[in-house]
Amino acid sequence: MQTAALPFAMRLGYVAFYYRMNSHIFREYDIRGIVGPQLNDATVARLANALGRFFVQNKAKRIAIGYDARESSPTFCKILTREFQAIGLDVLLIGRVPTPVLYHTVYTCPVDGGVMITGSHNPPDHNGFKICLGKAALFGSQIQEIKELAFSAPQGAFDGIRTGQVETLNVLEEYIADIVSRIEPGRRKLKAVIDAGNGMGGVTGVPVLERLGVDLVKLFVEPDAAFPNHHPDPTVEENLIDTINAVRESSADIGIAFDGDGDRIGVVDETGRVIWGDELMVLLSRAVLSERPGSTIIAEVKCSQRLYDDIEKHGGNAVMWKAGHSLIKAKMKETGAALAGEMSGHIFFADRFYGFDDATYAAARVIEILSKTDERLSALFSDLPATYSTPELRVDCPDDLKFEVVSAIAEHYSHDHEVITIDGARMNFEGGWGLVRASNTQAILVLRFEAATEERLAEIRKAVEDKVAKTIAVAVERSMERSRAQDS
Repeated sequence: MQTAALPFAMRLGYVAFYYRMNSHIFREYDIRGIVGPQLNDATVARLANALGRFFVQNKAKRIAIGYDARESSPTFCKILTREFQAIGLDVLLIGRVPTPVLYHTVYTCPVDGGVMITGSHNPPDHNGFKICLGKAALFGSQIQEIKELAFSAPQGAFDGIRTGQVETLNVLEEYIADIVSRIEPGRRKLKAVIDAGNGMGGVTGVPVLERLGVDLVKLFVEPDAAFPNHHPDPTVEENLIDTINAVRESSADIGIAFDGDGDRIGVVDETGRVIWGDELMVLLSRAVLSERPGSTIIAEVKCSQRLYDDIEKHGGNAVMWKAGHSLIKAKMKETGAALAGEMSGHIFFADRFYGFDDATYAAARVIEILSKTDERLSALFSDLPATYSTPELRVDCPDDLKFEVVSAIAEHYSHDHEVITIDGARMNFEGGWGLVRASNTQAILVLRFEAATEERLAEIRKAVEDKVAKTIAVAVERSMERSRAQDS
């Protein structure tokens, strides 16, 4: 093979080795890092070569690529395209789109997989890659397989393998029309605030909701890689202040916010109260179960006990599962679930949809529900029992010790309490529960608590937080002792 035919990573020769690839960019559900020190042209070329080899080894021939509005995304797209072509893969370029549009393309176009280049809701200097093989999002061992390929020597196509072909396709209109065709709005005319946080959600959210007849108050719907108005993460209440204020000022029926790449939703009711992901799932699960009695509905371990109880009360099969979009989608396929959701605002509809997380489709389903009732959004939750809960709490913990700490917490409480270890340790106490789980993406532990009274919430939280702090301290000291022993 001639040198010019080699993929970009190989033509760089050993230069790539001087940009040492950071192993921490390979996460549980995706690949991501800081642009420059962790993701640069050389490391992305090596990564693209590894991805290409992974696809070829899994019999894939044609891959869709989309990217978000971050400054580095178009360059990374060119590198992936070049590498994929050189290794013999055909490429379908769908341009700058939200992540769910890439998923939609994988389901509706003749491709064998897809790569979405996106930093999601992370800071502007971050970027990453969400990967699908066939229709399935990669996670766990498959991400580690790509990691092993990336740390091995890059390879090109064998002699006789053709250069892959590139096709460019505008898929947005087909996506928008597909979403609208699946929604049956009622007679009630609604007014909604939509806040895209200068991420990608407005690209699809605005046209879909307008075609459904919603009167929109638009906030920050134009993509801007700098996120100049607020960070596009609707799980943080501070990022919803503009939405809340606009709902109150405009007397809107609902506020809808999106994260950076448009796969997570945040909702605010007409009073300006935030409806978190597990509470939103109550509304959505009731609607699904009214049409599909007995359906399986999945929620992740951080969700309120009220949600699981409400699903069962309305005739559904409630399944508690691990957090993480790829893990949830795999569990949905395994169980045939009609709906799944996370506290973070990932909502997955297999009912009347494809089963992937899409904030625009979730918003349309909420609009459908609200347009068919004369009640205010807040009133639709009036029959839920009152509980008191914390948001997700984050506690710093060394990356190499966080799973050890969670195991110790589970062991400690298992003697006197029921402990669910599906994902971390969820301890059931009298009158409430507490959760301690290791983040799959950061050097932190995620804690959450819920109880029937404020006083009980405070008691459970203090007891668990104190135990977590002591356990981390013990784990750190043991780690230091091991290091000293090795040095000696």
